[in-house]
Amino acid sequence: MALVAAAVFRSRTPSSAKKLLSLLPFINLTSGFTVATRPFVTSSLAHTSHQKQAMTATSFQEDPYLYLEEVESPESLAFATEAGEKCLAALGDPSETDTYQRVLAALTSDDRIPHASMMGYQDGEMILFNFWRDAKNPKGLWRKTTLTSYKSANTEWTTVLDLDSLAKEEGISWVWKGYVPLPRSLDPLSGDKDGGRVTRVLLQLSRGGADATYLREFDLLTESFVDPDKDAGFTMPEGKTRAQWKSRDVLLIGANVGEDAMTTSGYPRTVREWTRGTKVEDAPIVFEVEKTDVSCSQYLSDETHRQGGAMYEVQSRSISFYKSTRYVKMEPSDEFVKLAIAENTNVSFFGKWMILHVKADWEPDDNGSDRTFKTDSLIYVDAKAFLDYSKARESGSESDVKAAAAELDYKILFEPTATSSYQGYSTTKNYMILYSLEDVKEKLQFFKLAQDGGDFVLVGGDEEGKIRSASCRAVDSKTNDLFWFTTSSYTQPSTLCLADASKGSGGNDDYILEELKSLPSMYDSQDLEVKQLFATSEDGTKVPYFIVSKKGLVLDGSTPTLLYGYGGFEISLGPHYLTTAGIAWLEKGGVYVEANIRGGGEYGPFWHQSALKENRNKSYEDFIAVAKHLIETKVCTPQTLACRGGSNGGLLTGNMLVQAPDLFGAIHIAVPLLDMKRYHTLLAGASWMAEYGDPDTEDWDKFLFKYSPYHNIDASRDKYPATLLTTSTRDDRVHPAHARKMVKRLWDLGEGKDWPIFYYENIEGGHGGAADSKQEAFMTSLAYDFMWRALTSSL
Repeated sequence: MALVAAAVFRSRTPSSAKKLLSLLPFINLTSGFTVATRPFVTSSLAHTSHQKQAMTATSFQEDPYLYLEEVESPESLAFATEAGEKCLAALGDPSETDTYQRVLAALTSDDRIPHASMMGYQDGEMILFNFWRDAKNPKGLWRKTTLTSYKSANTEWTTVLDLDSLAKEEGISWVWKGYVPLPRSLDPLSGDKDGGRVTRVLLQLSRGGADATYLREFDLLTESFVDPDKDAGFTMPEGKTRAQWKSRDVLLIGANVGEDAMTTSGYPRTVREWTRGTKVEDAPIVFEVEKTDVSCSQYLSDETHRQGGAMYEVQSRSISFYKSTRYVKMEPSDEFVKLAIAENTNVSFFGKWMILHVKADWEPDDNGSDRTFKTDSLIYVDAKAFLDYSKARESGSESDVKAAAAELDYKILFEPTATSSYQGYSTTKNYMILYSLEDVKEKLQFFKLAQDGGDFVLVGGDEEGKIRSASCRAVDSKTNDLFWFTTSSYTQPSTLCLADASKGSGGNDDYILEELKSLPSMYDSQDLEVKQLFATSEDGTKVPYFIVSKKGLVLDGSTPTLLYGYGGFEISLGPHYLTTAGIAWLEKGGVYVEANIRGGGEYGPFWHQSALKENRNKSYEDFIAVAKHLIETKVCTPQTLACRGGSNGGLLTGNMLVQAPDLFGAIHIAVPLLDMKRYHTLLAGASWMAEYGDPDTEDWDKFLFKYSPYHNIDASRDKYPATLLTTSTRDDRVHPAHARKMVKRLWDLGEGKDWPIFYYENIEGGHGGAADSKQEAFMTSLAYDFMWRALTSSL
């Protein structure tokens, strides 16, 4: 298993929702943060001075640091280089530390769990694929094995693609970004023995880790790239391209092709139907949205292997980050029908059923029934009946709507309570495994589809929530009910089991068939304990948090304590194995704390929506409340408390710097948003206005200015806590200028004051920060050692 805990979504998210994940300003720093080192660059421009200027809500327009928004200009690169040199001169070279060696050993350990995906059958054997990085292969190997070998103690792998060799051969620092398989049901060459085989994939390779990728077709039978000239292989240059297979020789593709092909957020605004052997520029546009929308996509959802199911084709227009209009058809000859649902409703399919996650109360006048479905409910309805109802609603005929509504029969799979929330589901051939949280403790429930393709029946699951992470991934949802079951907790390493959903009638993990692989302890957690506690926020809201500490912790405030948070985009934080935090923090005797603040999804849409836009302060008040609770209970003092966050969490910790600097002895701000006046003009920023607000409207004066750290540096302060800002030149999601400009302004305004501000910018890694394990270990060590030294007066 990859030790970086960015898999907060696990495998539970339906494919339609996954399409938005790449838009999130999200990075999880709790297990490890990946960044790359910068090569030495010299330039006389490194010492260029710019006029210092204090900013207010009304005098911000003349920003003296706009030049740092030029990502790879000589001046920007020189600034980043000089800053990095100063940082390492002050803090030391992380690669020479014990922390670095321990973290690197963990990240490249052969004992890690190699998670695998089924790609079909060959000679009666199931074939599994895995992507793997280690010390010998820092870029990684894409490799395969059989299920029999995978289950053995000594798995024999065969290399399919060596990314290190490819990078060397082509002179490009390739970073693996995954692949899109050609569905077996769409491929006449797949074969039908045992369920067929995946024969082609679209590989996504990134230059240096950016979101933008190169698209290249790969043949799994010959284990080679499909030549674009000789064999008309599909290939696309670097870009934020989205592609789905419609058939073996046709792609549904959104790419930067033609005039106005991208939205203001930098994502595709058209979908073309691209036939093999033709130019993508000549491919007809089959779906198009407004330039001011976030993005669009079109894809197939194959449910033909389940009784009553169809090959659903879906068009999705993302109007904002949370609002989408969807159009669906069940047969190729059908016309697309606009679904009669609220724009924030998530849609997926299972057999003949359309599954709807309701994000706001759905009233009878809108749903065609006599019932109201509560926010965060998961319901299902016959797909054809709902398409007929939606079509009738579009026609405007009252009699047609009434007749179609009479055929609707909604069923509820999950309904929230004050303390529970829906988190997602995974599927096997006949079962749905539903995830929910009860006070941020995870529950699994097993629903079986009736033999005739009828209703779902609850057949078992957990009676109470557990402080653990659980991931369920179908082995082959087309042919059986087996699934990979992975669990971990803050102190318990990951364990991978083979499980059978048909045996999930009990509540004691009785669906587990056999334990296949287990990650050994990467740090000493023997004397650690995990507790869940609650702090009271400024408005009286109870805010949960998890605390990991030594048993019998002496409450005298002397223990270095690290507080981590995110608080945005309905992302739920929760238990997962703390590999790097365990090595770099807990083993040294520190306390680790994770705050489940508003803006996240721990209590469903309500928890998220209560901290949007003008209520963003609730996230920060919650985080401050947890910090104060740690101090009040004498776990730590302000001098022994650090906080850390990345991306949206970097905005959080940036606000801690300017709003509550006296609460912390050290702050790490990673790949952050900080300039909330210009964030919507930089890279993907426009796509997040539904979360933060629009700076070009009265939103700026009303609330955005208040939580824009860049504009709230207090020049009158004599002291700020020790702060490390980090970002990546290749981050094409959250612009590196946020961190650059913040640091430059802090340095200029803080000249001669006790403002210990450090900055390091990596050249590779993208928004996730990782190009290889050495780079990840480098930046992880830099951050943790910085915070530890700051809290122990050894900086």
